[in-house]
Amino acid sequence: MREPIFVKQNAKKWERFESSQGQGPDELADSFIQITDDLAYAKTFYPKSKTTVYLNGLAGRFHQSIYKNKSEKGNRFITFWKYELPLLFYKHRKPLLYAFTFFMVFCLIGWLSAMYDENFVRLIMGDRYVDETNANIARGEPFGIYGSDSEFFTFFRIAANNIYVSLVTFVSGIIFSVGTLYHLFQNGIMLGAFQYYFFSKGLGMQSVLVIWIHGTLEISAIVIAGGAGLVMGNSLLFPKTYTRMESLKKGAADGMKIAIGLVPIFLTAAFFEGFVTRHTHMPIWLSIGILGSSAFFIIWYVILYPRKIYNTAYGT
Repeated sequence: MREPIFVKQNAKKWERFESSQGQGPDELADSFIQITDDLAYAKTFYPKSKTTVYLNGLAGRFHQSIYKNKSEKGNRFITFWKYELPLLFYKHRKPLLYAFTFFMVFCLIGWLSAMYDENFVRLIMGDRYVDETNANIARGEPFGIYGSDSEFFTFFRIAANNIYVSLVTFVSGIIFSVGTLYHLFQNGIMLGAFQYYFFSKGLGMQSVLVIWIHGTLEISAIVIAGGAGLVMGNSLLFPKTYTRMESLKKGAADGMKIAIGLVPIFLTAAFFEGFVTRHTHMPIWLSIGILGSSAFFIIWYVILYPRKIYNTAYGT
């Protein structure tokens, strides 16, 4: 893109950013992200131009405005989850949607495979898990496996495993997004076969009310980690106007922020699995309340809230 066209397309936005510098650091965070994106582009294609100098100065003023006092760490922490992460969700809404779509297709494949092959569940879940669950069903405690370990041990084990799975799912995106799709495939197939198993035993709705108390947050976060992996992988595949390396750096940075931002969600899901899911005979209203609240939070924080603050910030 020629420099005059680049300036013409973005001049009004930069003027709006300059006029907003009197606001607090939280309100400036989303603008700072876009300014640094434009600065990176200008440095790549117009390294010695006045436009690059101007954007560098503007970015510097934004940086000082956001991080100027000693409470920087606390402000930065709040800004990240209140503005920066939701805006990344909005910016990369397409990769997140692709991850969700792929995952649902893989779940369906797992369900159908278990339906047409009675040995598929054992292949995916393992003989030990299936045999233990069959025994629990026979004695009237189909979900007794969730209470087989102590609360704290279950919490730490599940939290560590889920964070590990999400990071691997994200990092695998460096293999041209194929690695991330592979891990989404693994988890989708497992979930589809897992759910079919309980429905085939006549325990479908009961399994939803028990397992999805923690599964709503856990599975949602894994899908979002998949979206983060696609962000990084697609930045390598489709660099657009950036150099491939510059595009990869930007995609990797955004993807990592998304993956790190999932840690509180995984910790909450692990808490539910360790301390709540084991109470398999809790009132239905309580189970639905926890499940529904979790689903609402994901929809609000990943979809509705990011759109709202983006529209508020940019007046679209």
